[in-house]
Amino acid sequence: MGTQTMVKEFQLFINGEWTPASGGETFDIINPATSEVSAKAAKATAEDVDRAVESARKAFESGIWSNKKPEERALILQNFAKKIVEKAPEIIYLEAISSGGTIRKLSNADIAQLVLCLQQTAKSALEYKYAESLPIVTALGPSRNQIVREPIGVVAAITPWNFPLVLAMWKIAPALMMGNSIVVKPASYTPLGTLKLAELALEAGVPPGVFNVITGPGSTVGERLVTHKEVDKVAFTGSTEVGRKIMKLASDTVKKVTLELGGKAPAIVLPDADLDLAIPGILFGVFFHSGQVCESGTRLLVHESIYDEVIDRLVEASKRIKVGDPMDFATGMGPVVSEQQMNTILNYIESGIQEGARLVCGGKRATENGLEKGYFIEPTIFADVKNDMKIAQEEIFGPVLSVIRFSTEEEAIEIANDTIYGLSAGIWTRDVVKANQMAGKLKAGTVWINDWHMFRMDAPFGGYKQSGVGRELGMNVLDEYTEVKHIHTALSNEVEHRTAFRLLF
Repeated sequence: MGTQTMVKEFQLFINGEWTPASGGETFDIINPATSEVSAKAAKATAEDVDRAVESARKAFESGIWSNKKPEERALILQNFAKKIVEKAPEIIYLEAISSGGTIRKLSNADIAQLVLCLQQTAKSALEYKYAESLPIVTALGPSRNQIVREPIGVVAAITPWNFPLVLAMWKIAPALMMGNSIVVKPASYTPLGTLKLAELALEAGVPPGVFNVITGPGSTVGERLVTHKEVDKVAFTGSTEVGRKIMKLASDTVKKVTLELGGKAPAIVLPDADLDLAIPGILFGVFFHSGQVCESGTRLLVHESIYDEVIDRLVEASKRIKVGDPMDFATGMGPVVSEQQMNTILNYIESGIQEGARLVCGGKRATENGLEKGYFIEPTIFADVKNDMKIAQEEIFGPVLSVIRFSTEEEAIEIANDTIYGLSAGIWTRDVVKANQMAGKLKAGTVWINDWHMFRMDAPFGGYKQSGVGRELGMNVLDEYTEVKHIHTALSNEVEHRTAFRLLF
């Protein structure tokens, strides 16, 4: 991986070129493992947003990309995937020094997700119905009717810091595949990898202006994008709070929006669960990537008959998670993304203690073994949590598990659904028939049975309730990046065959 000697400055990527911000300002990218400045990025202005959108609009209207055949675009997406594999070490490095993601996660999960997402999107798009004919109806005169799918135009993607590349690609791949142009605004903590993706897309054959990246604060850059009259659709992943705001801002120009927002996922442990599988599975579900995953299983609902055993085993197994330097392959859990995020999580832990939950594991900043400069938090578990407590209702976005006791399956379902969120849920049991029956009663977009964090690129992902609007991945996502048009062609030229005209004449 090599060590860094000097801090590199990253510019904006507009119209296929590296461009400094018009105001000449930059902002620091902090390495969460060391709290040191790892890079600098251009701080875009409203003027830069306008330039990026104008470049995307021009490219779209020119037809250089939007008029290509799906087969041609699919080929370029496949080529893009190959470029990512070639440049994987550099991409991993850029992500590690900004997001705090472990090398183990980045090299094994993230790169594979990017490649699979591009490949699956290309595959789905080749099977997609861009045009279909409706059956002929002669009642009002013979006619031919077609339903046609067309690109929307200019897409603005606003992406989060937890999986900066993967969640950007979930928008980039379908937007490009369906012929749109895109302007991506990555989270300010983690813009580096996304800038690299734009460069690789250009090398792969995506024309200049079709894929632009602008970096800077959400309050100016993000808002300008969402309210821009030349932006046709906004795709956002982030908190429910910001999602609500984006929905309001987009309403002024009635833009299409897809929102993938927060979660407070329930994981239900039934009395017959195989605990040898469930214990590591539960911990993977909540502590993977330091708990900074929207669909983490942060509320654990455990049947009273096995409650104490489950708590003991969770605490014991948590001790085996190695918290440390994300650049070390032996590390299982790295830092959280920023000092601000660390303090937010520590405040939630304090509130759990104040509300009377029983802290059984962790609960503080991890500072031993040279970690004192980074934003590390110990894997934290609360027992005896009530579902109305703050730690059970609000998304913490950190390594904190709330364990809740239940006595009947009906009660478990009731507790599971008692939240504003509905992104994911899960059930641990040996009885998969019962699990599937229960899955039907859980209000969540994804339900895992005896597993967690398992995404398929051909299955839709998104939330019920305040966890979002629309779906990503799967065939469904292609609909989200197209407009639907009905074309009616009359097949008779004789006026007397037009019975409808008699309604007026």
